[in-house]
Amino acid sequence: MRLFPFLAACFVATAATAQTDLRGAVEEHILPGYAALTATSATLAATAQRDCAPTSPTLRAAYHDAFDAWIGMSHLRFGPSEVEQRAFALAFWPDPRGSTPKALSRLIAAQDPVIESESDFATVSVAARGFYALEFLLFDAQFAEAGEYGCALIQQVASDIAVNADSIERDWSNSYADLVLTAGANDTYRSEEEAARQLFTALTTGLEFTATARLERPLGTFDRPRPNRAEARRSERSLRNVILAIEATQALSSHIARENQPLTEAFDRALSRANAIDDPAFAGVATPAGRLRVEAILVQVNAVRDILAQDVGPSLGIAAGFNALDGD
Repeated sequence: MRLFPFLAACFVATAATAQTDLRGAVEEHILPGYAALTATSATLAATAQRDCAPTSPTLRAAYHDAFDAWIGMSHLRFGPSEVEQRAFALAFWPDPRGSTPKALSRLIAAQDPVIESESDFATVSVAARGFYALEFLLFDAQFAEAGEYGCALIQQVASDIAVNADSIERDWSNSYADLVLTAGANDTYRSEEEAARQLFTALTTGLEFTATARLERPLGTFDRPRPNRAEARRSERSLRNVILAIEATQALSSHIARENQPLTEAFDRALSRANAIDDPAFAGVATPAGRLRVEAILVQVNAVRDILAQDVGPSLGIAAGFNALDGD
């Protein structure tokens, strides 16, 4: 009888090891994704140095390319992305108190010299940094007439994005990837199952964020829809970010739950629903028909989450009902 707990533990460990391809996740998803983020962010910073006009098509295109790359990695909120609040510095959102426009307005009103140095700018509030701050500077009319200081601020925000992206990639390439790949032989991940659970948590956290922040926030309620709460609505990226996030989490899931046909089909249905609508900023949630279309995406994303919770999670030793965002 005393062997039963041991045998059960071995079964869970064997299932997790067989199901999760750690090397594939690192070498085919994480490292290439962060390399793309570094490259596109460097291009963004260089473009801003040459042309800092908020309406510049070239600058806006560079912003979109770098933001695309970030969304592809935004679910990996562990390890190097969490050092020195790098992930928050890249992406401070949701922002229910409007901290970002307030922080940017204070810098501009004071003509704060903190933007003259990368190291000094790294000390300012994360609300004034990253992709959402840059979106305000490029797409919001209240910052269109910020003059020379506004130009310098755009350049520094873009440079700060590039610095953080490069720092995350270097840490992954130089050390953190090896910690995942040598799980069981280091103190960060004392077993392959522990590393597998970390990736599973990143996957479920990313999907939960897409459901609750990217979709539920603008949906609001039937009587009170909240389209102005949509992510990156000023640059009309709300739907785009949902699609990219689903694609990115599906890519990671292929290394965590290999050959899981129901999961693959659920992801495909979510993408099909998202690609079928033409509502880039989710303004349509204010109408019954538009709301139904966005709700249909949410239903399919939640179907993916259910499969992960009920099928994949238990094989990794994670009980159904685990909440990736609050740690319950």
